Formats: sequence, structure tokens, C-alpha cells
Amino acid sequence: MHNQKTILTIFLLLTFTITYGQKKFKVVEKETETWRSIYYLVDINGKTFRQLDTSKYYTCFTINGYGYFAIFGKKDFKGWAAIDADENVLFNVYNTSFGEPTPDNIIENKIRIVDSANLIGFANNKGKIIIKPTYEIATSFHNGKAIVGQSCTKKLWGDGHLKESDCHHYSIICKKHGFINAKGEIKKIGNYSFEQIAKEINWKETEE
Repeated sequence: MHNQKTILTIFLLLTFTITYGQKKFKVVEKETETWRSIYYLVDINGKTFRQLDTSKYYTCFTINGYGYFAIFGKKDFKGWAAIDADENVLFNVYNTSFGEPTPDNIIENKIRIVDSANLIGFANNKGKIIIKPTYEIATSFHNGKAIVGQSCTKKLWGDGHLKESDCHHYSIICKKHGFINAKGEIKKIGNYSFEQIAKEINWKETEE
């Protein structure tokens, strides 16, 4: 009987932890007289439950919208950190434009993420990784399909004589293109152009 109570207590604690980790919240920004902003996490009842350390976070891309994670620029973190209500970093959000701070949006309940090797995968709107980073390049989803590329290289815009301090913009050129379904399964890949695949699956770029 004692063991059953102990197991039940542990189960309830684990359930509470998992539920709290999926807590819905929004970020409220308060500007100060200095260049720094203070960020607060607010629950769905309008109660502030956390103030973030301004020495750790320098910008937020999800202000005043409720969600299960928020996207921040975080010091000592390469890329854009998606954090939950406990400030746990869930994943690195894919940046959609080389040379500009443009973290991905949630489209069809999916957001692109990247790993340390810059491979792309997807997480859902609750912050759960549902497709592990696998692809060199991947578009957002449209009607349950996303275009992917293989054997890709970056091509620098301009004449190639930019200084290190200049803003660098790149295009991605892939030898192979194909598409995946919502489970991340490759349905087609080969020596096709991006345009050929986009036309075949009627893919369009959307924003949410």
C-alpha cells in the first residue's frame, strides 16, 4: 500500500511538471530609460509569473501573443532560442533569411528548427519536436507538404568582395529537390528544380 502511494505521488508530480512545461503564456515587454527592455511572462489569467533576466535576453520576437513557447535572442546562444514557461530552451528556431534576423513562424502547426549542424527539422506549436533535423533545406508546410533539398551550397550575393563587417546575404542552391509529408517522410527526391516540385505539389509560401 505504501509503495502504491509513493508511485501515485511520483506520477502526479511528473504529470504536474509536464503540464506546467506546456503552460500557455505571453511575453510582455516594458521599455526602460536605457536601451534595455524588461520581459515578463504572463499566464492566460493575466498574472505575471516570471521576470526575465535582462543580462540573458536581448530581444523577443513573440510579444503579446499567447503560446506554449516564446522566441528570444539569448546571450551565449547561437541563433534564436525557443523557451517555455520555465525558461527551458526547447530548440533553435530556423532563421528564414540569411543575413537578417527573421526567425520562422508557426505555419500549419509547425515551425522550422535547426541543430548544431544546421540541419532543419520541425516542432509543433506546443514546443514538441515532431520531425528531427534531417534536411539541408526545407520550406514551411503548405497543404501538408514541404519542399526539401539535398546536396546544397550557399551562394553569396554580390561580387564576393564583402568585408567581414558587411551584411552577408546568401542564396541556397541545391542539386536535388523533393518533398516530404507531415510526418517528415520523403515522398519524392531527385534531380528536380525547386520550381518543378513546387508546381507538382502546388506549394505556396504562406505566413501565419
